[in-house]
Amino acid sequence: MEITGEVVDIRYKNEVNSYTIADIETEEELITVVGYLPFINSGDTLKLTGKFVEHKEYGRQFKIDTFEKMMPQTMGALQRYLANGNIKGVGEATAKRIVDKFGEDTIKILRDEPIRLAEIRGISEKKAKEISESFIQNWEVWQIVGFLEKFGIGAEYAKKVFELYGTNAIEEIESNPYVLIDLTRGIDFKQIDQMALEIGINYDNEKRITSGIKYGLIKITYNGHSCVLKENLIEFVIQLLDVSSENVEDGLINLNVKDEIVIEKREDGEYIFLSGFYETEQEIAIRIKRLQESKNIKKVKNIESELKKSEKNSNIELSDKQKEAIKLINENNVTVVTGGPGTGKTTIIKSIIEIYEGNGKKVVLCAPTGRAAKRMTEATGKEASTLHRLLEIGKIDEESLYKNNTDYEGAPIDADLIIVDEMSMVDMFLMNYLLKCIYKGTKVILVGDEDQLASVGPGSILKDIIHSETVTTIHLDKIFRQAAKSKIVLNAHRVNNGEGFIKKGEDTTEEELQQDFFFIKENSQEKMVSEIISLCTGRLKNYGDYDFFQNIQVLTPTKKGMLGTRELNKVLQERLNPNIDKTPEKNSMGATFRKRRQSNANKK
Repeated sequence: MEITGEVVDIRYKNEVNSYTIADIETEEELITVVGYLPFINSGDTLKLTGKFVEHKEYGRQFKIDTFEKMMPQTMGALQRYLANGNIKGVGEATAKRIVDKFGEDTIKILRDEPIRLAEIRGISEKKAKEISESFIQNWEVWQIVGFLEKFGIGAEYAKKVFELYGTNAIEEIESNPYVLIDLTRGIDFKQIDQMALEIGINYDNEKRITSGIKYGLIKITYNGHSCVLKENLIEFVIQLLDVSSENVEDGLINLNVKDEIVIEKREDGEYIFLSGFYETEQEIAIRIKRLQESKNIKKVKNIESELKKSEKNSNIELSDKQKEAIKLINENNVTVVTGGPGTGKTTIIKSIIEIYEGNGKKVVLCAPTGRAAKRMTEATGKEASTLHRLLEIGKIDEESLYKNNTDYEGAPIDADLIIVDEMSMVDMFLMNYLLKCIYKGTKVILVGDEDQLASVGPGSILKDIIHSETVTTIHLDKIFRQAAKSKIVLNAHRVNNGEGFIKKGEDTTEEELQQDFFFIKENSQEKMVSEIISLCTGRLKNYGDYDFFQNIQVLTPTKKGMLGTRELNKVLQERLNPNIDKTPEKNSMGATFRKRRQSNANKK
């Protein structure tokens, strides 16, 4: 929907990317808006497109998709706009005198007849020209946002474009639309290419070829890759631009000469990197090696007696492999602990915490996601934080991490030993930033399973470190007795080994068949829906006191169709939370929201 109003208060603005929380006064009400609003100040009049959302803590807000900055609609709004500090040389008193003098002609005077401003007492002809130039510059900046939207580039990037090209941004982009390729990862290349062809750029133009190559290299990062085989990249660019392989080869040579890409020869072929990605991977390797080669100043003496003490205190008997892991951690500054579910990784972490904290060392726990950090806290009893919170990444422009983040220097982490869990989800840029914040001599333990969830961003850090065989790595493969009772754990290991699920009577007792894992095979969508409803409405109570709203979650890989999230939510709502009492409900974006009715158990 669309709303128009005046900015009366800016509650928060991120100075890096212009993410803003502001109050907008419309003709009907005062609305809190959230979104990217570069170049916006109190007193500005905006036309906003977006939707209302309900924030669990702050209530109703208008989430901005796009915005247009408009000339103030009333004399009062115009006066407040001129006085908001955005126009050089104009304060509250001067703004009032200008509006009182020229009224509805004020904007025309500011734009077209600035010399007339000198008719006002206190404004010289020189100052009149400065006021007009400042007003016009602001007006030109507003146009950048609308112009970029044609290419699917959001308002959050308008500030970057202005900082790069100033008030000539639109002219620069129109003369060479491909400059936008370097701006952000989220651009629509086809729109930019179409505009370039329309203004007369030839198919085999060097700028077009090199931009197509860079776009291809950016595109592969969406799938987590940091580089691509040369022949695959050439084939992609040929299809994208409809040019010859010779054109693409020439483009690669030009980019290589300008140090915008790196070509690395390996046994299985040539790989192409964007320079920033290559340098980031290089930095990771250099920093890990530097940590490895530092003096082992955090080593705990008498590790054997410390292990016995830890076993006694925790009443846990460590396996030989777990003891070996702890000794290797003690002997090395960088260590990887890897293994599938139920192999004892958490027990090692708990023992390490007890031993090192017992010797006066400071241990810091962290993980890449909030959920992983929460699980780590619950499993160890010690507070763990997300890597973003630990590194205070929210205070920098995270989009820039996907360029060359070698310029960023983080604050050193105050710790003797840092344990990073769920390492498979850490991408190359986050890893590099973490390593920048670690003192020489600090011990680092990287814990994870390379077969678990991969990072959203580019790079396979844990996998690459393990396969490099240059960092001390402990592979845990024994499933402990408690974990072995879980068919989830056993089947996870079997799948990794290329085996099928456990069958009844196959190396398992009747008692063990009280399973936590079931595989139900159905080919009919209708039967699948029926099975889901049955499992969610009491069938699982045979295996535990499972309440749908407390203990059951339904996961599906698609949004659409009978088995997609939308239809399943509707079906489950009708069965589990029907509106039998005609209680108030709200329809929004194709979904119906209603209060959860109390079950008989809850009423008791």
